[in-house]
Order: sequence, then C-alpha cells, then structure tokens
Amino acid sequence: MKISWKKLLICLAVPLAVGGLSALLTRSAMQSFNEVAKPPMSPPGWLFPVVWTILYLLMGFASYLVLEARKPTDGALTVYGLQLFFNFCWSIIFFRFESYLFAFVWLVLLWALILATLLLFRRASKTAAYLLIPYLLWVSFAGYLNFGIWMLNKF
Repeated sequence: MKISWKKLLICLAVPLAVGGLSALLTRSAMQSFNEVAKPPMSPPGWLFPVVWTILYLLMGFASYLVLEARKPTDGALTVYGLQLFFNFCWSIIFFRFESYLFAFVWLVLLWALILATLLLFRRASKTAAYLLIPYLLWVSFAGYLNFGIWMLNKF
C-alpha cells in the first residue's frame, strides 16, 4: 500500500486538534480537578496527556486506513466524527462544568459511539478496528474514574 502522506497527516491532525482544543478550553479547570476526591487506581495527572496523545494518533491512523480502504465504509467516518465531537464535549462537561453525573452519562454514549466506530471500521480494515481497542479500553477506565469522582464528590 502506497502511503498518501497528505491524507495521513490530515487524518492524524484532526483528532490531535480536537484533543488540543479540548485541553486548551479545560486548562483553567485543572486546579479544581486536582482538589476533588478520586477513586482508587486514579493515575497521576501527567499520564492523561500522554495517553490521550497516543490514542489520538491511533484514531487518526485508523481513520486513514478506513479512508484508504478499497471497501465501502457505510458511514464509518461519519460515526467517527460524531464520536470525536462527543470526546471533545466530554472534557468540557467534566472539567469546565464539573457536571460529573452528566459527564458520566455522556461518556457512556461516547463509549457506544466508539464501539460503533470500531465495528464500522472493521468492515473496511481490521487493522483500523484493532487500533481503536486501546481507546475503547481507556474510555472504559475513564468511565470508572468519572463515576467514582461523581460518587465521592456528590455531596
């Protein structure tokens, strides 16, 4: 397979831009987040941007594989875009608005959209689907953290 570097760079840039803008918009809320009670197994704060950068790169590469696939994608990239939007909004709901219960519900919807994206990507490229598994697992873990933070801080 010949790599179309321009398409690949755009596919990588899109999720990185979504994540970067989300981080920029929630940056001022990080101090209050550091003060909330967190459930066991909460990772250190420095780990989140590292993991998310890797996940955004995996998403971007997966979307490139689907874009370049010779098979019909049946709206896979549309669902991918929708889950990116949900991903973007979750950070604002959780960090800026500190609406932990609504953020958890939103995250459950995001998880379902990621699963749908993974299944649709699989039709075009199994490799693309495999690249989304770490994202699905991380958002599952984020669900545990989100729910735990809501439970520990609801009063």
